[in-house]
Amino acid sequence: MLLKTLVSLWVLAAVASAVPAQEKRVHHQATLSDHVHDDAHGYQYDHEAFLGKEEAKTFDQLTPEESKARLAKIVERIDTDKDGYVSHAELHYWIKHRQRRYIEENVNKHWKDYDRNQDDKIAWEEYKNTTYGYYINEEFDDVEDKATYKAMLTRDERRFKNADKDGDGVTTREEFTAFLHPEEFDYMKDVVVQETMEDIDKNGDGKINVHEYIGDMYTPEDGEREPDWVQTERKHFSEFRDVNKDGYLDAQEVAEWVLPGEVDHADNEAKHLIHETDMDKDEKVTKKEILANWNMFVGSQATNYGEDLTKRHDEL
Repeated sequence: MLLKTLVSLWVLAAVASAVPAQEKRVHHQATLSDHVHDDAHGYQYDHEAFLGKEEAKTFDQLTPEESKARLAKIVERIDTDKDGYVSHAELHYWIKHRQRRYIEENVNKHWKDYDRNQDDKIAWEEYKNTTYGYYINEEFDDVEDKATYKAMLTRDERRFKNADKDGDGVTTREEFTAFLHPEEFDYMKDVVVQETMEDIDKNGDGKINVHEYIGDMYTPEDGEREPDWVQTERKHFSEFRDVNKDGYLDAQEVAEWVLPGEVDHADNEAKHLIHETDMDKDEKVTKKEILANWNMFVGSQATNYGEDLTKRHDEL
């Protein structure tokens, strides 16, 4: 009996620890950060956009002096023509590069874990056995919340098969990248829309109402006043997202929301950073201008402390 219990606990732990490898929730519109872009409440979005998600975490552990010193060196790398200015084009290229690097590093980090036979490809069975364990049958009888894990397995298999363009049952590195980050690939658009619908449509009626839409991005605390950005999102739902004005978002409307075509978030962020730091308004920035606004570009122990204070004050 004890042995069975230990095995069950090991199986559950194996599944739980493996699950984060695959992005369980597709990032809408392949945005640069999971944080809301609201400078009034901190610069986490800008930090992740400028540095990449993993590097932003590293800066958060540095002193302000260390952060500024590292930022100065980064500025020199961004200024590729060495004219002493960072142009929009240079900053745009840098942000795009950092975001692509994050995706490549994420794939590389998990590749050797799943490529068990080291043939430089990942088969569905390799992924399934590594993620869900060799000792779990597909009924998940040894797991308490087996309905959740069965749904996750079904979703993983569907996404894997869609990523496997030639249908040979194994994924190349590019196909596995499409599996982990489907929002980056045009041929995975249907998967992005389907998974978004499944995640937000809580009552399972095949469409998304405004309560489900808001509930996906905001959960109010007791007695908390609804933030202005949430009220803005309500207006966006009724005025822009709900194209046919029936009070719901269908699959087509969700596609237009999460896959808005040619929106370039890196371009928008580059424009935003230059606008906020370009003190002489010559549409380019110097190292001096960037360092004068260093906490917009990078974090530190001090900026995290300030953001924590702001958060606690808002909660009072």
